[in-house]
Amino acid sequence: MPTKIPSLSPDIRLFGDVNENMLSEFFRQQAEANKDGPIVFELSTSGGDAEVGRRIAEELRLWQMGGARIYFLGKTYVYSAGVTIMSAIPKGQRFLTEDCELLIHERKMTATVSLDGALRSCRAKVNDVLAQIESGQRLQSEGFARLAEGSALTAEEIERRVLDKDWYLTAKEALEHGLVASVI
Repeated sequence: MPTKIPSLSPDIRLFGDVNENMLSEFFRQQAEANKDGPIVFELSTSGGDAEVGRRIAEELRLWQMGGARIYFLGKTYVYSAGVTIMSAIPKGQRFLTEDCELLIHERKMTATVSLDGALRSCRAKVNDVLAQIESGQRLQSEGFARLAEGSALTAEEIERRVLDKDWYLTAKEALEHGLVASVI
């Protein structure tokens, strides 16, 4: 298991909100990245769209399946959807700068449900919202499992920690829990 990142000069550097603009910038930088050596992927984010985070994570996973060796370097802050992105990289290839903080929390949802009409249609609307919540909880559990893989934590422990509040971790705490290979 590596304890040293191959280079502090990132091949891909993303900063800001996890959104469609970040996804586009990821694709642009990915196309320009060195195909022959290890890839250093740097991220600083306050979070954002959970589904875009999952999409970037999936692209990283598939890229690794194709043979790319990717190292994650979290700088200053990696919150929420950024942790989802980080979880796509194996624990032994995750690094944080010493000033970095992670934020792990439950998926969040904002919805207004207006019930008006026949009871059947009202029930259908409620069932649609419940299905959305169940899907979100399933995706959250899968994400926590990927994050916990190789660490001192289980997915269930992570879920318990975020049950009633957001969980902020310093880089040192993330290292103590085995979520990253090293702090630099």
